[in-house]
Amino acid sequence: MMESSVQLCNSCGEQIGVDANGEVFVACHECYFPICKACFDYEMNEGRKACLRCATPYEERSKNDDDTKVNGNRSTSMASELSISQDVGIHARHVSTVSTVDSELNDEYGNPIWKNRVESWKEKDKKKNKKKKAESKAENVAPIPPEQQMEEIQSSEAAAAEPLSITIPISKTKMGPYRFVIIMRLIILGLFFHYRVTNPVDSAFALWLTSIICEIWFAFSWVLDQFPKWYPINRHTFIDRLSARFEREGEPSQLAAVDFFVSTVDPLKEPPLITANTVLSILAVDYPVDKVSCYVSDDGAAMLTFESLVETADFARKWVPFCKQYSIEPRAPEFYFSQKIDYLKDKIQPSFVKERRAMKRDYEEYKVRINALVAKAQKTPEEGWTMQDGTPWPGNNSRDHPGMIQVFLGHTGAHDIEGNELPRLVYVSREKRPGYQHHKKAGAENALVRVSAVLTNAPFILNLDCDHYVNNSKAVREAMCFLMDPEVGRDVCYVQFPQRFDGIDRSDRYANRNTVFFDVNMKGLDGIQGPMYVGTGCVFNRQALYGYSPPSMPNLPRSSSSCCCCCPSKKAKKDVSELYKDAKREELDAAIFNLREIENYDEYERSMLISQMSFEKTFGLSTVFIESTLMENGGVPDSADPSMLIKEAIHVIGCGYEEKTEWGKEIGWIYGSVTEDILTGFKMHCRGWRSIYCMPLRPAFKGSAPINLSDRLHQVLRWALGSVEIFFSRHCPLWYGFAGGRLRWLQRLAYINTIVYPFTSLPLVAYCSLPAICLLSGKFIIPTLSNLASVLFLGLFLSIITTSILELRWSGVTIEAIWRNEQFWVIGGVSAHLFAVFQGFLKMLAGIDTNFTVTAKAADDTEFGELYIIKWTTLLIPPTTLIIVNMVGVVAGFSDALNGGYESWGPLFGKVFFAFWVIFHLYPFLKGLMGRQNRTPTIVILWSVLLASVFSLVWVKINPFISRTDSSTISGTCISIDC
Repeated sequence: MMESSVQLCNSCGEQIGVDANGEVFVACHECYFPICKACFDYEMNEGRKACLRCATPYEERSKNDDDTKVNGNRSTSMASELSISQDVGIHARHVSTVSTVDSELNDEYGNPIWKNRVESWKEKDKKKNKKKKAESKAENVAPIPPEQQMEEIQSSEAAAAEPLSITIPISKTKMGPYRFVIIMRLIILGLFFHYRVTNPVDSAFALWLTSIICEIWFAFSWVLDQFPKWYPINRHTFIDRLSARFEREGEPSQLAAVDFFVSTVDPLKEPPLITANTVLSILAVDYPVDKVSCYVSDDGAAMLTFESLVETADFARKWVPFCKQYSIEPRAPEFYFSQKIDYLKDKIQPSFVKERRAMKRDYEEYKVRINALVAKAQKTPEEGWTMQDGTPWPGNNSRDHPGMIQVFLGHTGAHDIEGNELPRLVYVSREKRPGYQHHKKAGAENALVRVSAVLTNAPFILNLDCDHYVNNSKAVREAMCFLMDPEVGRDVCYVQFPQRFDGIDRSDRYANRNTVFFDVNMKGLDGIQGPMYVGTGCVFNRQALYGYSPPSMPNLPRSSSSCCCCCPSKKAKKDVSELYKDAKREELDAAIFNLREIENYDEYERSMLISQMSFEKTFGLSTVFIESTLMENGGVPDSADPSMLIKEAIHVIGCGYEEKTEWGKEIGWIYGSVTEDILTGFKMHCRGWRSIYCMPLRPAFKGSAPINLSDRLHQVLRWALGSVEIFFSRHCPLWYGFAGGRLRWLQRLAYINTIVYPFTSLPLVAYCSLPAICLLSGKFIIPTLSNLASVLFLGLFLSIITTSILELRWSGVTIEAIWRNEQFWVIGGVSAHLFAVFQGFLKMLAGIDTNFTVTAKAADDTEFGELYIIKWTTLLIPPTTLIIVNMVGVVAGFSDALNGGYESWGPLFGKVFFAFWVIFHLYPFLKGLMGRQNRTPTIVILWSVLLASVFSLVWVKINPFISRTDSSTISGTCISIDC
């Protein structure tokens, strides 16, 4: 799994080679873009005299560099600088969290100590390095005919010039009208609110004022949600070009390695069979096996999970070669064998039917073994679980156990039935002790980051939930088309795939698919700075997780630290602090060098250097891990002892390893919210990184969603509470990350929307209650409409409808998906979001935290059987109350109209319209309360009719909201009537 330290040309893929002086050839002395002498000469002959990366002319840089050398202003040799910039990488020169103390890094004369040490080591190895470079030069000078060499250069140049992906903007014929309608809707909203504010309803002033406040908040929420969708784009990848560039025939694959993370907690709620299918789909992915490693995090330290992985590793020896031989999709056996399609389509091998039948039989036997383990684990023995060798299971106490690591596949002898190598499979359970804060999923992911860095250190990380399997075996290649592109991938922190789900009812009653968010909002963000991180199905650049800034990070403006007035403001002081950190970062630029290139050094001196650079205060006390963070291209450090790697991996998952470090603050998954995904992506975007949204035709990953109403509401509650926690934290997008201007304004609006949307529940509950109150009280929030007011109302409704239609046009989302999204926005808003706001306030004011249970991932045997299960929870109370109140209000309104004559029907229309608006939006919730069809609804309907009838009779008799008319009023009325 080690990466070669030889620098390769980004154009032709060959070794860089050396120049006439025996030094490593450098084309661009500004960004050190790796390009060999042959490709450089070809560029110059073709008239392209600018760097491929930063576009600065080659001649100008060469001249400047020569002048600098003549003037003696360079303090180090070109070879030294090249080794620093190329091998360590540009990412490693922008550590946002490393701090230094001048007295530690400088001697008594002010000269940097690290620099003197490096120079002494370089002088010590000068002769040896020159000898190696001479040998390398001799090897590169091969007797190749000039004509053949020129043809190879031209063909490689043509291949390198082809982009691995392209951006496809939405056509102007679709986006032009869409943006025009958005602007018109904004203007109509302004005129509408002018009318509403200037025409109060004196007879119902409190109701009118409440409605005005709610409507203003809804308009503000619409702006936050709408304008980040101003620049939606599509992307297209070229996997064949990726293979042609990095997988040349007869040569080892140059594709970057990828570490897969799978996280699980409770095997009784997250069935091991589902987790095993996810693992099997990863092991069978269409990618070089020596580039794939799968790490399974068992945060519950369950022996059931461990034993199921033992069975999974054994079954993978049969399953992986079967998948790759017949190119089946998907490569999760449970979902492959359950497909209701013609599995013989596109299969030409005569032996396929026989092999498939045998593999299905093997899988059924494998399922029996897994289910036997699950049945055995239902009752825990009093003395705890015991392993096969008779020793107690270390994780019998899930809250107090040591760290555990087991490598199942990827070592000597771990081959499939055909003798081919298999990807690495590693079981990880981090140490847990009482008194330590473990930070739930975010802490588990950070432990996997450190373990993988010590064992494999792939430059890219793909994390999946245990119930999200690989549905497209080429998904990793899709991501690599962005991350390995030298032009596109330099500033990309992650590639996010949309979430797709199995097992959802056809009508998607509770909007589990989130189609509007994944197909509309995320496309819009991709045109700004990139989509948000949604917790799963995401391929990370490891350097971005380490807190490094992108290579093209703009310098912070010096003027931002000053204020126009004499006394600096708090914001100005904050900007000064950011500038100081940035200056410290610049001082460390030259200090970060490649430790692999330094030979014959003292181990103590190397450790002291790392300590003095304050890496230990940032990354923790692990020399192997710290060295791995400096290797941009991945690979295990050469100085690491292979026999000690497991011991080092156990060390980095210790519960006290993160103490007094930057883990969870600036590095890895960020702590402070149950929705660590939003916070982690937000921090990366604030550093200047951008993300990519990848939507292949075949969905990359698929998962299971909680289709039960109660579980769905609890899931939404967790998301909303996480947003409320971020709102009250220092990372709130309303005030965090303004220094440097690296987060774009439309991107900031999108993040603000993600943390304020739960607060919409307060005006939403009030607004959904207004129709019932109006019907019961006989009052209304809108005065008698004039012609202008009627036009404004009509224009507002038409603009809302037109906006949705135009979104359908450019996004491809169906009308049903938008309607379901609108319905569940109301259902979740009046239930889960409302509870999240109150729980957030309790946590902030009283420190009361809420423990969440993991949502069950398995459904009943009956198709959509879980959809009809009713699990009573307090989240069901508010929407149930709103439905009953509005139904009662409608009955009362019609009863009052019947009692008051034909003149009462006109005002009743507007009130009933708003009441039915609430009922229609809550209809999926009402249907969920009824349970399975032909069972519960009968009794519910009978009770509803009975209650409505009784209330109607009582209403006509009592009529409590209509003022009593005295006899004088009646007599006066009679006198005025001409009989």
